[in-house]
Amino acid sequence: MAVKYKRGKDGYFQARVWDGTYTAAGKKHYVCVRSKKSSRDLEQKVAELNRKREQREGVIKSNITFVDYARMWRKLYKDQRAANTRAMYDNIIETHFATLGDIRLQEIDRIHLQTLINKQAGHNRTQQQIYMVFKQVIKSAVADQLFPAAVADNIFNNIERPAYSAREKRALTPYEKKAVFEADFRPQDKAYVYLIYGCGLRREEAMALTIFDFNLKDRTVTISKAHEYTKGAATQKEPKTERGYRTIPIPDRVFGTLKHYIDFLKASGETYLFTFRGKPFDKNAYERMWRRILKAMQAVSDREIVGLTAHIFRHNYCTELCYQIPMISIKHIAYLLGDTEQMVLNVYNHIVMEKEDAALAVNAAL
Repeated sequence: MAVKYKRGKDGYFQARVWDGTYTAAGKKHYVCVRSKKSSRDLEQKVAELNRKREQREGVIKSNITFVDYARMWRKLYKDQRAANTRAMYDNIIETHFATLGDIRLQEIDRIHLQTLINKQAGHNRTQQQIYMVFKQVIKSAVADQLFPAAVADNIFNNIERPAYSAREKRALTPYEKKAVFEADFRPQDKAYVYLIYGCGLRREEAMALTIFDFNLKDRTVTISKAHEYTKGAATQKEPKTERGYRTIPIPDRVFGTLKHYIDFLKASGETYLFTFRGKPFDKNAYERMWRRILKAMQAVSDREIVGLTAHIFRHNYCTELCYQIPMISIKHIAYLLGDTEQMVLNVYNHIVMEKEDAALAVNAAL
């Protein structure tokens, strides 16, 4: 595209070019590009400025504070995330980022991030979340041309990412497995325990189940929705990922109990499996049920049951299936769980390593 220029009385070739920023009134800000050599040299200078603008090397001038931009980012770009994820973002922004006060977004540097991290010394998970959210906010600001990419790179290339390791996942212990089938559960509680034990469901998947999700003839349950808790109330959403849509066989050991409970619900005119006063479980109802489940299991166990969660049942389901390889493939296990093959492979590798005898293998090989 030809550059519109004029030659001044002083002999300079010059042109007005938008530098990618805006004035306080919101209009494009133009700069004057000049060359004494030739119109060709002027065109080259204009082309270079245009390249920088198009590649977002320029930054739009703005007085927005870091905290205000973070709030806008959360509402604009993260509002479709799960309720727990949104709550995490809100907590990091309002509890931690807010301590930066009125510092402008374009004044942010690595000292601010390091200060936030240092304030949470000893709280590794919180430090990790601060780093992660801070980086996402700055990355978004770069994309919006509100923050220079070079400064962003400098911030994260010169700060050590907080170390955090999640607690190692475990399967059910032998005494917990025994308690599952010996405990005197309420019918509703028993149905839930048997579902997460025999089908490996996520909590939010089990809570959304209705009697129409079961095919008692084929002995299967189909997962096509989930419940999340928004301010304590249950709201329906899609499964965690596209892989979450699946149909799972119900094992013989739990089928009879589940069939009896579903038949009872049908006769009672109920639709959802888990209701309280005619409505799907809210967060409080679920927590009360889980406390009852733990109490019932502890009553029949001579060992203390510590740290048992619904997710441990899911991990147990995966672990037990991995013991059946090659009768079942890693790909099929991932399908049943609605998760990735890599996740299953990690569990399987752990099982294999437990069984390995390195000394025996070396002696046999050599």
